[in-house]
Amino acid sequence: MVNKVMLSDIDSKGKRFLRRSDLTPRLRLIIAFTALISNQWGIITRLSRQYAVSRMFIYLLIRDLESAELEFFSVRITQSQRIERRIIYGHILSFRLEGKCSIEGISKLMKRQEIAPNSVGYISQSLDYIGSLLPNTVGRGDCLQLVIYASDEIFCKSQPILITVDPVSSAILRIELSDSRESEVWKGHWQCLMEHEHYSIYLVKDQGTSMESARVEILSDVVHQPDTYHAISHQLGLWVMRLEAAAYKALKQMYDRYAKLDSAVSDEVIDKRIAAYESADEAAEKAIALYDEFYDYYLFLINQLRLFDSKGNLRDRAQAEANIGFAIEMIASLEYPKLRKITGKIADLLPDLLNYFDRAKQIITYFQTTGVCLEVLKEFCLAWQYQKNRIKAKQKSRRNKYKAKEKEQLILLEEMCGEQFLTTKELIYSQLDTIVQSSALVETINSIIRAYLNTTRNHISQHFLNLIMFYHNHRRYLGGKRKGKTPMEILTGKDQQKDWLELLFEEIEKVDPTLLAA
Repeated sequence: MVNKVMLSDIDSKGKRFLRRSDLTPRLRLIIAFTALISNQWGIITRLSRQYAVSRMFIYLLIRDLESAELEFFSVRITQSQRIERRIIYGHILSFRLEGKCSIEGISKLMKRQEIAPNSVGYISQSLDYIGSLLPNTVGRGDCLQLVIYASDEIFCKSQPILITVDPVSSAILRIELSDSRESEVWKGHWQCLMEHEHYSIYLVKDQGTSMESARVEILSDVVHQPDTYHAISHQLGLWVMRLEAAAYKALKQMYDRYAKLDSAVSDEVIDKRIAAYESADEAAEKAIALYDEFYDYYLFLINQLRLFDSKGNLRDRAQAEANIGFAIEMIASLEYPKLRKITGKIADLLPDLLNYFDRAKQIITYFQTTGVCLEVLKEFCLAWQYQKNRIKAKQKSRRNKYKAKEKEQLILLEEMCGEQFLTTKELIYSQLDTIVQSSALVETINSIIRAYLNTTRNHISQHFLNLIMFYHNHRRYLGGKRKGKTPMEILTGKDQQKDWLELLFEEIEKVDPTLLAA
C-alpha cells in the first residue's frame, strides 16, 4: 500500500512555502537514491505520490546526490556514468542517423527498451548539443589536399543549404545552412574550405548566377567543369518525353477523326469530317517528324560526351565540340521555337563543357609515361566507361547490358594481366574516377539529407547538419564500388580502425570532456 504523508489543514493553512520537518536528511537521501538507481518506469511519479512532494523536488534531490557522488567517489562513479552516458547517447545517435528515425520515434523505441531518459525534449536537446560540438567543414590534414569541388544547393522550405562534396571519395567537405545563396555566401563557403587547406583543382557545378559570380572572383584559375547533366540531359532530355507524348496525342486525334468518317450522312458533314481528318493527319505527320529528328540529334549530341571510342581510344575534344555545335544548330533549326533558347544556353557553355577531356588526356599521358601497356590501358578505359554507363542508366535493361559488357571486358583483362589484374585495375580506375563531368554525386548526397528533412518536417538546424556530415563521412559503405571503405578513408588515404560512433565520442570529448560524465 502506498504510504502518503498527509498534512493537516492547520499545518498548511496560509503557508505558501512549507519546509517539511518530516522530510529528514536521511529520508531525502533515501528518496534520491531510490530514484537514481531504479530502472522502473514511473518511479519519479510513484515517489512523488508516496511522499507528497513534487516531481521537481525529487529531480533536485537527484542532482544534489549526483554532485555528492562526483565529489566523494569521483574515480569510480565518473567512469560508471561515462559508460552509461555513452550507451544512452549511442542509442539516440544510432536511431537518428543510422535508422533515420524521427525524435518521436526514438523516444518510443527507447521507452520500449526501457532506456532512460527518453523524453522527446531530452533527445532533441542532446542531439542539438552534440551537433554544436562538431564542425561543418572537414578539418585540416597532415598536409594540404588537392580535391575536386562538386557544389550545389538543397532547400529546406525556402532556406538554402550549401554543400560541397569531393566526388571521388564522396566525402562532404562543407555543409552550410544559410540565409541566402548570394555570391558573397558562396565565396565565403569556398574560402573556408581553402582556409582548412582543401584546395580545388577542379570545380563542378551548375550554372547558377550566384555560384558563377563567386567562381569568377575567387576560383578563376581553377578548371571549371559545367555540369553536363544539367546543361544537356536535364534540359533537352525532358523534351524527348514531351515531343514523344505530343506525337502520340496527335496520332490519337487523327485516329479519332478517322473513326468518325463512317458515321457522316450528309455531304456537308462528310466534307467537314474529311477536312478535319486531313488536318489531323498532317499535324500527326509533323509531330512524328519533329520527334524523330529531335531524338536523332539528341542521341548524336549525348554520344559526343563519351570519352572513349569502341576501341578504348580517347576521342578528340575538338571534333566532339564541333559535333555538338552541329547538333545544337540542327535542333535550333527545327520548327519548334522553345528549343532555341535551350540550345543557345548550351552553345554559351560549349567552350568549357568538355574540359573533362583535358583531365582524361592528362591521365592517359601519365600512364603512358609510367610504362603501362597501351593495349591494357585502352581495355581498362573501355571497361571503366561501361561501368559509368551502367551507373547512369535508368532503365534496368540498359544497366544489365552495360554490366555484362564490363564483366566481359574485365574477364579479358584478367587473362591479359594475370596476378597484376586487381592492382592494375584499382590503380587505373582510381585515376579515371577523378574525371568528373557532372554533380550527380551531390544530388545523391542531397537525397540522403532529404531523407532526414522528411523526418523533421523540414525544420533543420546547422547543428543537425553537422551530425549528418560526420556520420556520412565516417560510416562504412556496405555496397557499390566503395564497399568496405568510408569516405574519409578514401579522401585521406588512411585506414579508419574505429566505428563512426566511437570516433564521434572522441571528437566531442575534445571539446567538452565533461559531457559523457555529466
